This record gives sequence, C-alpha cells and structure tokens, in this order.
Amino acid sequence: MRNIVILVDTVGGDRGPAEIVKGCLSASKIVSHADIVLLGPEELLKSELEKSGWPSNIKIEHAPDVISMDEEPAWAVRNKSESTIVVGSRMVKDGRAQAIVTPGNTGAVMAAALLIMGRIKGISRPAILVRFPIKERETYLLDAGANVECKPENLLEFAIMANSYLSSVLKIENPSIGLLSIGEEKIKGNDLVKEAYQLLERSKLNFYGNVEGNDIPRGTVDIIVCDGYTGNIVLKLSESLVKEVFAELKTIVKNSFMGKIGGLLLKPGLKKMIKRLDYEEYGGTLLLGVNGVCVICHGSSSAKAITNAILQAVSAVEGGVVSKIKEDLKGKAFINV
Repeated sequence: MRNIVILVDTVGGDRGPAEIVKGCLSASKIVSHADIVLLGPEELLKSELEKSGWPSNIKIEHAPDVISMDEEPAWAVRNKSESTIVVGSRMVKDGRAQAIVTPGNTGAVMAAALLIMGRIKGISRPAILVRFPIKERETYLLDAGANVECKPENLLEFAIMANSYLSSVLKIENPSIGLLSIGEEKIKGNDLVKEAYQLLERSKLNFYGNVEGNDIPRGTVDIIVCDGYTGNIVLKLSESLVKEVFAELKTIVKNSFMGKIGGLLLKPGLKKMIKRLDYEEYGGTLLLGVNGVCVICHGSSSAKAITNAILQAVSAVEGGVVSKIKEDLKGKAFINV
C-alpha cells in the first residue's frame, strides 16, 4: 500500500457503481501516488474494473451491504456492520486509510464518523464546510447542515477548524472570518449570533465581524460561520439559484435570433463562469472535526464529481488538516483567556 489511502463508497449514490468506478479510474491517473480503495460488493466491482482495465493503485474492500437514503442513520450504522459507510469508517479509525469519499446517506456518514471515527478532542460538534466560488476569490461557509442547533462555542470551534483547513491545505495565510447575521453591527442578530460575536472578537482569529447574506457572493471574507440550520438553507438556495439562472439564460438564447447572437458572443465567458460555479468541479463537502478526512458528495454525483472529490480528499490528507486542527486546539491556541 502507498502512504495515502482514499476509500470510495461505490454503491451509496443514485447512479450506481459503474459511474463511481469511472470517476475512480480517472482519479487514479491523476493521483498515482495514492491508493484508491473501492468499497462495495467484491465480485461486482471486479467485473466493473475488468471492463476498463485495472490500475495498480486501485484496490477493492469487500462491503456487501449499503445504507439506503431513507434509512434512519444511527440505526443503520449500528445494525449494518458490513455496509460501505461503516466498513470505510472502521478502516479510517484503524489507520488503514486516511480518507473516505461517499455519495451515500449524509446522516449515516455523519453518524458513522462520530460513532466510529470519533471527534477530534476539543471539538464538540463537527461541521460541514462548503465552498462558494462566486467570485475569483472563494468564500467557505460552515456549518452547512451537520448541526441544526448550535451554541456560541460551537461557532467558535467552526471558525478554528475552517481557519486550520484554509491555512494548511489551501495555504491562505491568516484567513478572514465573518459571522453570518442580519446586519453588520455587533448588536444585530439573535442571542446565538450576539454571544458568538463576543467569543470570536476575543479570539486570536482574524475576525472581520458580522457579514450578511449579500457578502457571500461578494467574497467579503474567506470564511463565514453560522449554525447548520441557516447554512443548509443558504447552500440549497444558492445551488437552486445557479441552476435556475442558467436554465433561464438557455431559454432566452434559444427563443430568439438576437438571443442566439448574444449567446455566441457571451459563450466563452459563460463557459468559464459555468465551470467555476459547477459543484462537480469541486466534488463534495468536507466534514471537519472528526479523526479522518471525510468528503460527502451529492447522491447524484457523476464520475467527474467523484474524481474531483477524490482529489479534494488527497489534498486534505497531504495538507494534514486533521493534525492541524488538533495542533490549533491544543491549549486553545486561538482563544484569548
């Protein structure tokens, strides 16, 4: 085995193993220094790999069961010990792999990460980190749905984890951090936001202050923290708006001669923008705060999305994000006493 081992759940998504295997084969050529281990029924995966050639850095780990999207997460994790998500989480815990990539049941992924991989000491609640590539400068938001209800100290932990990720993996020095609220003034917001503001203000982090929803597409700060309930609404709304705007543009271009002329003129710029906004270019979202790298993908992820999710996992492992979070939490390095 090579130093880096990335696990991929091949049966948890909507498109079936053939599409996931295709993405793994593509990634195997780009990260030839890493082993990609496919989780799923062994014979089925052997059959898929033999159709396209079997690179030396792709392995199989037999996991005959799957947790479906409609199953209760905690129950499924406890009762489906041979499912891809559970087998993969055990391998990360045992040190046989450093990361897992899965398009499976998000609730089950988080439950397995917590129950099997375990939280990083000092983190009370892991959080989902998402990227908003609206401007050339990207903004990262967390939590995007792991925690519906949060305490002020949770938001401080989210900020520390995101700071660790951006500094260690993305090499962004001293990233700026904003707190999502309904106004810039420190007195604005509910009790959670007001109390979190005080904690962030007293911290050693590069705290910008409150930011509003319109600051997300502007790229005002590098990191935006909020509770998971708010963050998930922001994420779903943003994804939907992007799809609807491009669908409307397509209709306008098709429905008139002038629209077609305009479309031709704008095509190079639009293609560049579509690529930047396409979630498949980034693959998935990171679950920060657990003892291992965990990349959660859309259930309908294509081969392209899986390829990019694997690349994201490799970058997180190589950047040492888990070790960096642990280091930053030691002695509350970013908290002023």
